[in-house]
Amino acid sequence: MTKRVKMVVAYDGTNYCGWQKQPNGICIEEVLNRELSKLLNEPIEVIGASRTDSGVHARGNIAVFDTHARMPADKICIALNQRLPKDIVIQESCEVAPDYHPRKRNTRKTYEYRILNRRVPLPDQRLNSYFYYYALDVDKMREAAQYLVGEHDFKSFCSIRTQVEDTVRRIYSITIKKNEDDRIDIRISGNGFLYNMVRIIVGSLVKVGCGFWKPEQIKEALEARDRSKAGPKAPAEGLTLISIEEETLPAVIREENEHWSYRVNQGEIESFGKAYIQIYACDECDFERLLVRLVKQASRNGAKQIHVRDNTGHLKIGYQAEYFSFDTSYNQWKLAKTTKVDSKTNGVAIQAVSLDTNDSELVEEYCNLENECFKQVPGGVKRTSKQLLLDIAEGERCFSLCKGDAQVGFFSAKKIKNEETGEEFFELESLGVSEAFRNQGIGKEGLLMFEQLAAENGYEKLSMICADSNPAIYLYERLGYQKEKMLSTWYTTRDKKRDLYEQENKQ
Repeated sequence: MTKRVKMVVAYDGTNYCGWQKQPNGICIEEVLNRELSKLLNEPIEVIGASRTDSGVHARGNIAVFDTHARMPADKICIALNQRLPKDIVIQESCEVAPDYHPRKRNTRKTYEYRILNRRVPLPDQRLNSYFYYYALDVDKMREAAQYLVGEHDFKSFCSIRTQVEDTVRRIYSITIKKNEDDRIDIRISGNGFLYNMVRIIVGSLVKVGCGFWKPEQIKEALEARDRSKAGPKAPAEGLTLISIEEETLPAVIREENEHWSYRVNQGEIESFGKAYIQIYACDECDFERLLVRLVKQASRNGAKQIHVRDNTGHLKIGYQAEYFSFDTSYNQWKLAKTTKVDSKTNGVAIQAVSLDTNDSELVEEYCNLENECFKQVPGGVKRTSKQLLLDIAEGERCFSLCKGDAQVGFFSAKKIKNEETGEEFFELESLGVSEAFRNQGIGKEGLLMFEQLAAENGYEKLSMICADSNPAIYLYERLGYQKEKMLSTWYTTRDKKRDLYEQENKQ
């Protein structure tokens, strides 16, 4: 029986030509394959998470391999370490799922670069730090480093030999620490790094630290998207891969910079296989790359169907980007109606009870019902009790629809002001009915109660936002709500390449 084993690998890269097999020198991958094959008495080929360069070190690189051996996965590291040279050590080993792939997962990678900044070198640090004679201004380097934090196109900071087309990466943090022993440690964490990216970033920060560049020139180099505008590549010996940590799938990703702004909702991937992407703004030259990157990311995270709303106007029916094609899914409309003071109820014996924000159990119950009702609403995001209370503090009014002692539904509304005309109107934020009480007229009753509330508070106009794919839109139109403005169009696509791969594997 085959099992897949994951190893955490540490090594001193001084005597190796990097991780990956090279024609003119020994590499880490080659040593691991050779010794594992001898140990387990079968051909072994490891897959590495990060293919470090010649001379680069690691404390926490990841490698996996498949084996038929009966040796327990957690014991392999002990047996293998007895065979490996002293400059390669397996920190731990364990069994993982058969489809686990170290390069196809959401991870946070952390690198550390050491600079020995003193007048004369220290022999004991020559193999794991970069000796730099001129005094470096660490404060200026820290100031410059902050321009690189966030999601950016790092084309200026990667080797021209880089083969990837998408050079956008996200840096979570850059910390620069000056130690008492004249060593400067630069630690960089991100969701991925391009070829030579960390070393070029360090080389550029050194130019700032020694006064050749002003901190703002790092930003100028970043914006140029031109390798010649960034600094030199720092030597390999100072770089160490510290760790590769798996990240949990965030329900919502929100990103904004000078070139693009978007939001990705992945909260429905696990339950319904759906993801929702909203592109608010994007430079024309970046649009297709951004779209493909976000769609591929959602697909890699498990989305079978991906919905996209584009506020920039680039996306059309039949739009083709790589192997993705886009078709219309639905439109979102603003519905409006003039308030009628004499709105009559539907005769259903229910009450609208204002939510008591001081009762934590009621607040939690309200959230649970709301999230249950909206779990299949396109783009719907679960609302926590904390978020609900914040929304109420900002003016949203929430009501439970009760039948006897049972909470059977809810609605919420908020005063909205048109900044251009100054007109105020009452907008329905949400309306839902528990599944067990649907088709009993409760939804219509809740809507009429919303209208009565608006009339009692002197609002002359009502509004709501509804997708034309929502069956409730027909109820709203029967009650006098009219389509006032189409707010957005949602398009849908699938990862055809992955669909084909899964279909072939089933046969």
